[in-house]
Amino acid sequence: MKIVVGLGNPEKKYDSTYHNIGFMALDELAERLGASVKKKKCSSLVGEAELGGTKLVLAKPLTYMNLSGQAVLALMTSYKVKLEDVIVLVDDFDLAIGDFRFREKGSAGTHNGLRSIAEAVGSNFKRLRIGIRPASRPEDLADYVLSKIGEQDSSLIASAIDKGIDFLIEKVL
Repeated sequence: MKIVVGLGNPEKKYDSTYHNIGFMALDELAERLGASVKKKKCSSLVGEAELGGTKLVLAKPLTYMNLSGQAVLALMTSYKVKLEDVIVLVDDFDLAIGDFRFREKGSAGTHNGLRSIAEAVGSNFKRLRIGIRPASRPEDLADYVLSKIGEQDSSLIASAIDKGIDFLIEKVL
């Protein structure tokens, strides 16, 4: 069994923001696997799927980004899953828009959601990072990540999510 967690903020006002790309990526994975992520459990919306004989728990924490670790810990405890079987889908300001990167483990960098998870359960979890860094640095990073995805960035981000989910399905899950 593996747990795939998409990071984001649960309120409707955060839909389609750069910081909710983890939710968008999880929705893409769920759609491809024919799963519904709607059941409330472990401070998350969860759904279940199967791929290649492996059971997958798909989760979107309802704890807000900065407290994502609480939900991940609850999920791991409830489903009795080891940290190496957790995959986190997340936005990454350190990658250019349109890029994605998969890592087996790593630091949280500037990402508060990853930091929360690392503090709660450790940092040896897999992560698919989707780039959100614009061509020019915004004046306020918090304002930028919580802003709606720009029209010109939308197709680049959709492509990065698509390629990232392809990678996960083919190589990781």
